[in-house]
Amino acid sequence: MQEKIIILDFGSQTTQLIGRRVRELSTYCEIIPYNKFPYEDKNVIGVILSGSPFSVYDEKAFKTELDRLRTHYPVLGICYGAQLMAYEAGGAVEPAPSREYGRAILTKVNEADPLLKNIEVGSQVWMSHGDTITRLPEGFNIIASTKEVAIAAYHVEGEKTWGVQFHPEVFHSTCGTQLLKNFVVDICGGSQSWSAESFIESTVAALREQLGDDKVVLGLSGGVDSSVAAVLLNRAIGKNLTCIFVDHGMLRKNEFRNVLHDYECLGLNVIGVDASARFFKELEGVTDPERKRKIIGKGFIDVFDEEAHKIKDVKWLAQGTIYPDCIESLSITGTVIKSHHNVGGLPEKMNLKLCEPLRLLFKDEVRAVGRSLGMPEHLIKRHPFPGPGLAVRILGDITPEKVSVLQEADDIFIQGLRDWNLYDKVWQAGVILLPVQSVGVMGDERTYERAVALRAVTSTDAMTADWAHLPYEFLAKVSNDIINQVRGVNRVCYDISSKPPSTIEWE
Repeated sequence: MQEKIIILDFGSQTTQLIGRRVRELSTYCEIIPYNKFPYEDKNVIGVILSGSPFSVYDEKAFKTELDRLRTHYPVLGICYGAQLMAYEAGGAVEPAPSREYGRAILTKVNEADPLLKNIEVGSQVWMSHGDTITRLPEGFNIIASTKEVAIAAYHVEGEKTWGVQFHPEVFHSTCGTQLLKNFVVDICGGSQSWSAESFIESTVAALREQLGDDKVVLGLSGGVDSSVAAVLLNRAIGKNLTCIFVDHGMLRKNEFRNVLHDYECLGLNVIGVDASARFFKELEGVTDPERKRKIIGKGFIDVFDEEAHKIKDVKWLAQGTIYPDCIESLSITGTVIKSHHNVGGLPEKMNLKLCEPLRLLFKDEVRAVGRSLGMPEHLIKRHPFPGPGLAVRILGDITPEKVSVLQEADDIFIQGLRDWNLYDKVWQAGVILLPVQSVGVMGDERTYERAVALRAVTSTDAMTADWAHLPYEFLAKVSNDIINQVRGVNRVCYDISSKPPSTIEWE
C-alpha cells in the first residue's frame, strides 16, 4: 500500500511548497487540481486544501465537494482552503481592513488540540491574505489567534477537520513543520515510510509492468533528471532502453564528450548525435527568447525523431520530466511562465506512448534517488542546466563565435566554484553574454568589447531562489581570469536579483 496525502490545488503559488514539506516528513503526497479528487483511490489517508488567488465569494472562485471530503478524510485547509470551508458552512469571509502579509505571532494557542501539539504561544507564523474569516459557523471553534487575526486556526467539532489562516508550509512559519507533522503523522496516521529506496522499488516494479518487453527511447540532456530517469529505466528494462544524446551546439565546454563518457560508464546504451551545425543555421538572426526555445525544442524533436526511427519497434518515449517542469509550463490558472523543452510535443509527432518515471519528484528527491541507485556524485550534484543550453544565456542572436566566447567564460566560472569548494553550496550557476559592448583599457590600448554577467543562486526547488553571496575575493579572481583569458570580454558583472521577481535564467 502506497499511503498518500492529497493536496488539492486551488492555484496558490505555495501549493508545491506544501508538497515538499509533506515529502520531507517521509510521506508520499500528490498535488491534484481542486476539481479532480481521486475518490476511487483507497490509499488516500488525508487531504490538504491549498491557498488561492481568488476570494471565496468571487463568482469564479474554485470550489470542490467539501462535505464529501470532510465525511471521508481528515482535512486541513490552508488560507483559502480554511476560508472556503468556513464560508461554505455558513460563516463569514470578508476583505481584511488591510492586507495581512508577513510575520505574525500566535497570542493564543489551544495546546490540547491535536493539530497544535507542541506549538506554543509566541510561535511565529506567516500570513499572506487579503480576506479574513470574520465569523465561524456553528461547531467551528477557534484554536489559535494572533494580535491582528482572531481566527488564525479552527477545529470543527466531532470531525477531523481543521483550518489555518496562516501558511505552515512557508519557512517563516517556525512551527509549520510541527503543525504539518501533527496532521500528516498523528491525525492522518502516516507511517513515514516513503523514501528514495521505496520509490525505486515501487517504480521499477511499476515500470516493468507498464513497459513489459516493449522498447523505449529516452532523450538525455546531461542533466541529473534525465540521467536518473535513464538509470532507473535501465534497472527496470535493461537492453530495451536506448538513450539519445543530442548536441545542439550550445552545451558547456567539452560537455558532449564528457557526458557520453559518463553514460558509458553507467552501462547505458547511448547514441550521441552532433547536430550543432543544423541548430546554428536554424537560430541564425533569432533574438526573441521564446522563439529560441521553440526552435531548439522543435530541432531537438526532429533530430530525436530521425534517430529514434532507426531503432526498430520502439513504442515508448521516456523523459526526465519532474514536478517543477510541469508547474512552470502551465499553472492551474492556465498562465504560461515559460515553455519547457521536455513537456509535451514529442509523443504526438512520433506516435509514441509517454513514460515519465520522475514526474512527481522535486529536484532534491531526484538526487536522493540517484544516490540510492549508486550514481557518481558529480552527476548527481550537477547544477540544473536549461534544455536550450547557452542559447538562453546569450542575449540576442546566436552565433558559433558567441557560443565559443561564453563557453570559455562559463568554464572559468564553474571551475572556479569547484576550486574554491563553492560549487556544492550553489544551486545553479552560469555566465550570461550580454548584447552590449563597453569601453576598457588593456595595456596601452583602448578596447570596446563584450560584457558578461555571472549568475549564481541558492535554492531548494527552483520555485524561489536568492542570489548566492559569493566571497568578494572569489568574484575578483574569476573576473580577472575571464577578462585576461577570454578574448572579446573586457567587463564582468554579478547578478544580485532574487526569484521572484527575476527568474534564474535571463531568458
